[in-house]
Amino acid sequence: MTIRGISVGRLLLRLGALALIVWLAHLLIGWTMAETDALKSGARSMPALALLALLLVAYALLIALPFVPGAELGITLMMVEGPAIAPFIWAATLGGLALAYGVGSLLPYPALRRFLSDLGLRRAAGMIDALQPLDRAERLEFLRARLPRWLSPLAHSQRYLLLALLINLPGNSLLGGGGGILLVAGVSRLFSPVATLSTISVAVAPVPIIVYWLGAGLPLPGF
Repeated sequence: MTIRGISVGRLLLRLGALALIVWLAHLLIGWTMAETDALKSGARSMPALALLALLLVAYALLIALPFVPGAELGITLMMVEGPAIAPFIWAATLGGLALAYGVGSLLPYPALRRFLSDLGLRRAAGMIDALQPLDRAERLEFLRARLPRWLSPLAHSQRYLLLALLINLPGNSLLGGGGGILLVAGVSRLFSPVATLSTISVAVAPVPIIVYWLGAGLPLPGF
């Protein structure tokens, strides 16, 4: 087989893998929304505790996927089940974002570059090429130069604050959502595991805390 034939075959395999991931994500979203509606109406297909456990796992997996608006599912579950589930939503959110960060941290640069290149994402592959040989200080500058001007000062000395702001930024789905942001944070190798987990745990806490303490008085359906 020629080199070109090998490249085309590799591209088709990776496109197939991406299509499979998108299809599975679509099925997971459909299942979670259907079961959440069933939970709300009382027409459950399994015991409530088992269903809630599966929904939390599904929610964590969706949160970890870039560009998937999994946060809406968490809010819906809190609306359906009330304040008691808020701590579990917090834990599932933390777990999903930590998973995305861990995957990004473990991705080898050469494999990621080949993957992006095979998909025709030349610009993204070029960024990986540029990032790989840089030391820590140079990577920080690389990140700062590509952020909006009002955020770039935080990249140098307050990058964990920047990470928390991006996680909670309205419309962050345009940046890849929480999962995409944490995946990039892992790929950058600029964020230590302990500090990143601490940052995520604080950044995703406000809404569950508000729901847990004030849920009964919030003007939301289901409370």
